[in-house]
Amino acid sequence: MLTSLLEPFTVSFVLRALVGGVLLAAVCALVGVWVIARGMTFLGEAMSHGMLPGVAIASLVGGNLVVGAAASALAMAGGVTALRNSREFGRDTTIGLLFVGMLSAGVILVSHSRSFATDLTAFLFGDVLAIRLPDLILLGGALVLVAAVSAVAYRPFLALTFDPRKARTLGLRPDAANVLMMVLLTVTMAVAFSVVGTLLAFGMLIAPAAAAMLVARRLPAVMLTSFAIGSAATVIGLWISWFAGTAASATIAAVTVLIFFVLLGARRATAAATTARRAMAAAT
Repeated sequence: MLTSLLEPFTVSFVLRALVGGVLLAAVCALVGVWVIARGMTFLGEAMSHGMLPGVAIASLVGGNLVVGAAASALAMAGGVTALRNSREFGRDTTIGLLFVGMLSAGVILVSHSRSFATDLTAFLFGDVLAIRLPDLILLGGALVLVAAVSAVAYRPFLALTFDPRKARTLGLRPDAANVLMMVLLTVTMAVAFSVVGTLLAFGMLIAPAAAAMLVARRLPAVMLTSFAIGSAATVIGLWISWFAGTAASATIAAVTVLIFFVLLGARRATAAATTARRAMAAAT
């Protein structure tokens, strides 16, 4: 039976998908926790689709898609940063407007290129089973970069997330920390998109981190738990995809969400049971 369970991972392209998924889980764990803690989930979603104009332009001129995606995402992040203190509108409104504008521009560009229009599905949904060795190297490089920056900027990020005023008082430069965090998010989404598509990129960024926050308290523990959940979802998703014949990337993304709701249900059930026991103890 064990041999049957391990069968998918003896195939080279599934093994590459497994390694790629684990690397992606590590990168997204380092960034996703900050995204959730700062309430930037909508920005992550908007950025994942806001990369389309840059990808379309890069495709039309024969450029590097990762560079195009990163440039487009940086432009959107710059717009959000510039308008985040707007008195006229809230941050979500600004993100929503930029999201619609960037996505519309991307679709318009795509509509003028029949060759790229056929690749739109790949952009949105990707295929983790198509990961190649250069993709693994790209993910590994992104992991080293994100881990190094996260380690150096941990204190400024922490202060920015929970007490921006105190961060400014302590000279931790919250504005610079915010820009750096935006750059990390941009790098993560651009690299993840180029390897697995926006669906799994966003799913791996948000769901494991949100699930980890249900079971861990301190941020380093949340990051490790998020990595473990993302890695487990990769293994389970690839296994299900192999035997059920489902799309691998979508299956992995679905498993991350399923794990979140299982943990959420368990936490609420535990809280309800604890409340019931206390009520019974008080009654007696």
